[in-house]
Amino acid sequence: MTTTTFTDLPLAEPIQRALRELSYETPSPIQAQSIPAQLEGRDIIGCAQTGTGKTAAFALPILHHMAERPERPVANCARALVLTPTRELAVQVGDNFSKYGKFLRIRHCLVYGGVSQRPQVSAMRRGVDVLVATPGRLLDLINQGHISLERVEFLVLDEVDRMLDMGFVHDVKKIAAMMPAKRQTALFTATLSGQVRSVADRFIDNPVEVRIDPGKPVVERIEQKVCHVRTEDKLPLLQYYLTDSQGAPSDLRTLVFSRTKHGADKLSKKLKGFGIVSEAIHGNKTQAARQKALDRFREGRVSVLVATDVAARGIDVKDIGLVVNFDLPNEADTYVHRIGRTARAEASGRAISFCDEATTSELFQIERHLGREIDLELEQPFHYEGMPMRKSGGGKGRKGGGGGYRGGNRNRSFGRGGNDRQGGGGFAGRGRGGKPGARGQRSGGPGRPSTQRKERA
Repeated sequence: MTTTTFTDLPLAEPIQRALRELSYETPSPIQAQSIPAQLEGRDIIGCAQTGTGKTAAFALPILHHMAERPERPVANCARALVLTPTRELAVQVGDNFSKYGKFLRIRHCLVYGGVSQRPQVSAMRRGVDVLVATPGRLLDLINQGHISLERVEFLVLDEVDRMLDMGFVHDVKKIAAMMPAKRQTALFTATLSGQVRSVADRFIDNPVEVRIDPGKPVVERIEQKVCHVRTEDKLPLLQYYLTDSQGAPSDLRTLVFSRTKHGADKLSKKLKGFGIVSEAIHGNKTQAARQKALDRFREGRVSVLVATDVAARGIDVKDIGLVVNFDLPNEADTYVHRIGRTARAEASGRAISFCDEATTSELFQIERHLGREIDLELEQPFHYEGMPMRKSGGGKGRKGGGGGYRGGNRNRSFGRGGNDRQGGGGFAGRGRGGKPGARGQRSGGPGRPSTQRKERA
């Protein structure tokens, strides 16, 4: 029988009550196909794109088993262990366990670095039902004698491909070796590479394999564009995308990726100077500061979040309308994970990537991974034609030529002048047709946006 609603799943009534309160009606494909097997006690490998509900796919079966077989927690022990690669993801998973287990007497604890271990040690001293942890801090507390894994019945490796990318494979092996051999294990991942299969073969016994949309490397609902731009024009181009036609900050919730921690801080500071409310998160920030920035972004008090790849996984924020790759990532998989922060839960989204002369190889690698070229965005005022030639242009050009900035006064404070989008050359420069664009002449003073610009889509 095909599962069409959550009520079709044989979950304990307190869990069903929580799902009704959350207005959960129809399981996602990964949930519908993986939950029944876990309810039967089977090990599982679940592979699905980001934003498809993998957390509920493992949390609900664990909570059901604990509701059906309640036990008193044992000091320093846990019945279920969920390993995550990042602190942000651990917090997200913990929040979901709280929501789904609202009407159950379930005790859970989060263990991750970047914060004091004292509250974590205190929580574990009483024992918990569910322990959500990152590998590093978990091993620290195990080695200090504060945590024992001898009573673990359920093991979940969440975002295991990201764990491998971050070099946690040896830590995971150490942790798994400390658990009973007889346990139920679930492995969830966005990509099913050879390395992931190797981990699965080591830790999982005769698993049910669930793959949703196998072979599709990117969320099809995301409109992807790449901008050819000079390095020195990347900042004004970012400002262009974060403001409206009058130069006022847009209220579109936007996630901007920087390659370095210093770069993220610098970008956020520059954006604040432009009047754009933003926050930066990266590995050097304390967990409290990172969580505060995420909460402000989630609540809409900050419209722009600048992040390093620590946030490529683990940020579960609804209605992110735009992802900007200010710096292209070194790995093609990382590109997919980054843009997956938009178009969550059946929504649509946009992803804009900036490519300068130093990152053309990264762009080509990403396109090979996707199996196609990303459309070239010509409808932006800083288009740079000096990039290596591509087989085709991709995006739509302007009616009268297009081409963006190719000359004129570059000492502008606003970062984009008054090019007309119906034709011409922009910033009194030359368009692709070769003639100076009469309508592209700047109509305002230095640094002032033109009122002739057509509203962006």
